[in-house]
Amino acid sequence: MSQNDRVVSSQVSKTAIWKVMIMRVFVAGGAGVLGRRLVPQLVAWGHQVTATTTSPAKRGLLERLGAEAVVMDGLDAASVGEAVGQARPDVIVHQMTAISGKPDIKHFDRWFATTNRLRTEGTDHLLAAAQATGVSHFVAQSYASWNGIRTGGWIKTEEDPLDPTSTGKGAEAIRHLEDVVLRAGGAVLRYGAFYGPGATDDQVELVRKRQYPVVGDGRGHSSWVHLDDAAAATVLAVERQVKGVFNIVDDEPAPAAEWLPHLAACAGAKPPMRVPTWLARPLAGRTAVAMMMEGRGFSNAKAKRELGWRLRYPSWRQGFKAELA
Repeated sequence: MSQNDRVVSSQVSKTAIWKVMIMRVFVAGGAGVLGRRLVPQLVAWGHQVTATTTSPAKRGLLERLGAEAVVMDGLDAASVGEAVGQARPDVIVHQMTAISGKPDIKHFDRWFATTNRLRTEGTDHLLAAAQATGVSHFVAQSYASWNGIRTGGWIKTEEDPLDPTSTGKGAEAIRHLEDVVLRAGGAVLRYGAFYGPGATDDQVELVRKRQYPVVGDGRGHSSWVHLDDAAAATVLAVERQVKGVFNIVDDEPAPAAEWLPHLAACAGAKPPMRVPTWLARPLAGRTAVAMMMEGRGFSNAKAKRELGWRLRYPSWRQGFKAELA
């Protein structure tokens, strides 16, 4: 493999120059909302990308993005082993999820059942394939929006634990993913709540129908990140072959009482309704109440410092407006 010197784009860094090795990158889940933004960025920097999808109908999409497309079942060890073995990548990027359709926070375990399996069984299959083929680096998707430990201050760093009770089996699945990836010497990217093309369509529809209320005083904090900013951070994690945990979030963790009305305004909707906690608990469920009332957001200082990451949208304030203009 050859090496290229390059100046990084302004979205990543205005001044940094570093030696970049062109790599073979295997993106598991390349047809997802983040994968569709990540693959073109990797290709643009000259990397050879193999991207997977569970649907043969999406192979054309991945090929148009510049990747070699592979149909793979992330829950089937043989399928994963064959796909990775044929690609012989230098880096595996685990972006496999199965989050689609109308959000069902009240029945979170049911809504996230397949994603939880992809974060446990799927992660194990990818790591086994990585070990079998001598892959040198592994980057995996985790989550850090409102699920920081619900004690102390509102903003958490990578040194703070995630809340083990935040989403039931979902929290257990994230804990498994992070534990096995870190033990393997990989990088865990804790992305904030995504917004951008295709990421928040269902939420915005609920907001427009006034079916996404603020619970109580809405003091619970969340962190957001635009898909393109998340993809840029992922490229940096791949190229710099970093290890450890990184919060990939914007600069402004904020309470629901601030970001939700702003989202509604940007979507041209009426302000969200207010629902008391005692009513929200049976209607929306424990997870929704915890997010709105007790959620903890996250700091991105480590990612900016160690990755040299610069955000196109430092805050959801301008990001929501730009996306929904």
